[in-house]
Amino acid sequence: MKTIPENAVFYKSTPVFTQDSVPAAIQRGHTTADDVWARIRILEGSLIYRITDPRVPPEEVLLTPEHHGVVEPHVEHEVQVVGPVRFQLDFHR
Repeated sequence: MKTIPENAVFYKSTPVFTQDSVPAAIQRGHTTADDVWARIRILEGSLIYRITDPRVPPEEVLLTPEHHGVVEPHVEHEVQVVGPVRFQLDFHR
């Protein structure tokens, strides 16, 4: 899993999502802007993070409160709900 560069600056967080409120748009392939990184913070439960971008090797990771996800700029990805979950996205640029 990648890490957010030290020079990237936090600028906003999403509301806390649950298995019932996770937006459909992030459950299918999508990207961030060219200069935007995101951290997927799992507060409770787990979530599958999947890189679906054909330009990079595929990757699938189970995210938990102990193992957050990092979204690289402009790399197509999606998340999959696997049960009860609470999570939040923190954006950096």
